[in-house]
Amino acid sequence: MVNNFKSRTIGPPKRNHISDYKDWNQREHAAEWLLYPENAGPYLSIDETSLCNGELYTIVTNKAAKGRKGSLLAMVKGTKAASVIEILRKIPKRIRSKVREVTLDMAANMGLIVSRCFPKASKVIDRFHVQNRTADAVGL
Repeated sequence: MVNNFKSRTIGPPKRNHISDYKDWNQREHAAEWLLYPENAGPYLSIDETSLCNGELYTIVTNKAAKGRKGSLLAMVKGTKAASVIEILRKIPKRIRSKVREVTLDMAANMGLIVSRCFPKASKVIDRFHVQNRTADAVGL
């Protein structure tokens, strides 16, 4: 059986027409990191996640946005404290100093990131990780 289907290109990708993708100020480094300082707030969360193929990303979110528009403050490829700190320090110090509390897991690198980037913030270990460690300790 012969496939007579011919692929046709209608034109440039839609992203060039229906958005400002070409003019996006983070396009050059978006594969490595994204920053949205305007989404900062006094209560943040920081955690790592694997988006695809085991690649880890560190994500900082504004808790007040509750996962909706305006939640993402930063996304950095990798979890090494030095790399994440370098990117988060691009956020003006006046904005970072307004952060009062950051929720995080018990990973040492996350604690170091919070201490260096948000020096006035209290660190709060999230309940999920405390429960997991407790369950592991008692053999559940």
